[in-house]
Amino acid sequence: MDKPSLTQQQKRRIAIGAVIFFVLFSAAVLWFVGRPMIRFAQQPELFRAWVDERGIWGRVAYVGMVFLQVLVALIPGEPLEICGGYAFGAFCGTALCLLGAALGSIAVFAAVRRFGTALVEAFFSREKLDSLRFLHSSPKRDVLFWLIFTVPGTPKDLLCYFAGLTDLSWGKWLLICTAGRLPSIVTSTVGGDALGVQNYIFAIVTFAVTLAVSGLGLLIYRAVCRKHGKNQRT
Repeated sequence: MDKPSLTQQQKRRIAIGAVIFFVLFSAAVLWFVGRPMIRFAQQPELFRAWVDERGIWGRVAYVGMVFLQVLVALIPGEPLEICGGYAFGAFCGTALCLLGAALGSIAVFAAVRRFGTALVEAFFSREKLDSLRFLHSSPKRDVLFWLIFTVPGTPKDLLCYFAGLTDLSWGKWLLICTAGRLPSIVTSTVGGDALGVQNYIFAIVTFAVTLAVSGLGLLIYRAVCRKHGKNQRT
């Protein structure tokens, strides 16, 4: 005998319950893992010693940290990226950070596709979501998404969650969330690597340039959002 199908109300209750569970899980991760992880990342010498003691498992742990940082949007990513360059070097740090970020981005994309706007609004205000509405309808949506995601300084956590609300294909999203993250990750890991080899002048220059580019990128992002917001209202 076939099992009776769920009603719309039952499906809605299950979805709401799943969203609440995800939010509570994220809050627990932020409190019990995120805070200690940020403190750990702020002491790169101790972090490098910690991962060196654990060999390959230290690298696995770092990928897991970056994964959680993307999953829980409230955890800042820059300290982890710099720490990765300090502990593993520019090349290996970039590769490990990119792997963790890609896995986290895929997990977020899948979760939002499953639970929808309610999940996104648990982390971001309606105003922030409305500022990206143009990405739903613009004929240049894919190019705009990639450009916004690539520019350092743009809110990649917001874009990561918002992407699941669009009809972007899995292939396009995987390309955007990997290649698009490279500029910001590389600048952070290169700066962290410079700190690790005590090339302080190069590190200062790298971080200063990154800060300037990020500030410019944020201004460009806001200008694009305002421009398309006005176009939608006219």
